[in-house]
Amino acid sequence: MRIFKIFLNDFRNFTALNLNLSDTVNIFLGRNAQGKTNILESINFASLGTARISKDTELVRWTQDAAIIRINFSKADVSHDLAVEIYSDKRRRRILFDGNAVKLRDIIGKLNAVMFSPEDLFIFRNSPAARRRFLNIVLAQAAPIYFSELTTYNRLTEQRNNLLKKIRENLASPSNLELWNEQLSAAAAKITSKRITAVENLNILANDMQQKISAQEENLSIVYEIHDLKNVDAPKNFDVEYLQNWYREIFSARNFTDIQRGSTSFGPHLDDLNFFINGKELRLYGSQGQLRTTALALKLSEIEMLKISAGEYPILLLDDVMSELDAMRREKLLEFLLSQKIQTLITATEKAYFPAQITGKIFFIENGALKFEE
Repeated sequence: MRIFKIFLNDFRNFTALNLNLSDTVNIFLGRNAQGKTNILESINFASLGTARISKDTELVRWTQDAAIIRINFSKADVSHDLAVEIYSDKRRRRILFDGNAVKLRDIIGKLNAVMFSPEDLFIFRNSPAARRRFLNIVLAQAAPIYFSELTTYNRLTEQRNNLLKKIRENLASPSNLELWNEQLSAAAAKITSKRITAVENLNILANDMQQKISAQEENLSIVYEIHDLKNVDAPKNFDVEYLQNWYREIFSARNFTDIQRGSTSFGPHLDDLNFFINGKELRLYGSQGQLRTTALALKLSEIEMLKISAGEYPILLLDDVMSELDAMRREKLLEFLLSQKIQTLITATEKAYFPAQITGKIFFIENGALKFEE
């Protein structure tokens, strides 16, 4: 997968930007708050249809009505054009793929990109939602049907929650819950089964990366943790049919509790990931160096998973992470990217983070504009 050109119009602090990218490494240098991250954010948004750190409307340049992201790229040696128009007046957008209007669900998996930023270094100590989001993004890009299944599950959970509140207020009958329990258990089984398989694959890939980066000193294991297992029997297997029956029994058993709460107290929307280095829980006992190494190993295993599913590497977006890595980790990272010919976009404040003879292009960004390139 390769991006050839990026065009931005009124996106964030860019009035207009037109870039031709190198097939290898693309480095964006400049002081903080000049717009370097916005370039990476535009690709990430076009890939996933969602912004990492803001509302869609905040992506439009101040006082303007709309922003445009247009990316020319190739997938499996076939060229494509992806354009996204974002409007400032409301949360809506227009997406064109090869000139045809499409819905968000239709572009997931078209332009695969993996973004790594300093915020990802805290994923192990953040809320479970951050770790679920990581896993959801991996799965949605690797198998776009997962995005549709997750959307269905979230919609059913919200509808069941609305019904629970009505029952609590004596506006609906508890007997209505069984229909929603049946539908929700089917959706939950699909999500959990796919997540378990993905974590098994991540375990192998991420541990291999962890060992390479740590000079064989650290073993990484990832565990998928089903919420509140202390109060329910663990599933005996993760076959979809078995899980559906398992979830149905639990949802029905929790009807009374959920009515009192007004929300669904069990399901994959509450599950978590846990990480262990040499058998010790990372979030409790990991050093800063181990946290950085594991975050990097996790992202590199993510791009390996996407290569396995799509047949080629995704685009890698590294936002100001070079300053967070020591010289050895920076060197190993760049060696890996160049050896695997992964197209990479990197933002940094200092040219000194990179070898003098690195292949690719260097862009200098200042005040929302391309100042010059090397």
